[in-house]
Formats: sequence, C-alpha cells, structure tokens
Amino acid sequence: MFGQTTVGANGISSASSRMFRYEVVGLRQNDETDKNNYEIRRSGSVFVTVPYSRMNEEMQRITRLGGKIVKIEPLTTVK
Repeated sequence: MFGQTTVGANGISSASSRMFRYEVVGLRQNDETDKNNYEIRRSGSVFVTVPYSRMNEEMQRITRLGGKIVKIEPLTTVK
C-alpha cells in the first residue's frame, strides 16, 4: 500500500498494526528448521500470525520450510 495507512470504521491505523493469519499445511523438518530446538509438526494445519509489514518475508520462510499457504485472513480487533 502506498502511504501505509488505511481509513475504516475504526479510524486511521498504520500498516504495522494490521495483523494477518496464515493457515499453512505441509511444513517439514529440514536444514532451516534444524536450527530450532523443536521439531516442526508434519501433519495438519499450522496457524501463523504476522503483521502486514512482514507478510512477504513470512511467505518466503514458509516456502523454504516446504509449507503451502491455504488461507490468509485479516485479524480484526473488536471494540
């Protein structure tokens, strides 16, 4: 987005405060995840929450880990 702000029912908010949830399937253990102290689940869906500003970086990380994004949804705050 150019300008990094949106105007909606809740007023003006910056892009960094907007959060999105990815539903990911197919993550597997590999050289990248071996650096972690835990194993990646091999089946089922995993949900990853990221700010708008990191969406592209997180998509690339999921791809490197062998995952497939099946759904992306915005998280909204309820007032």
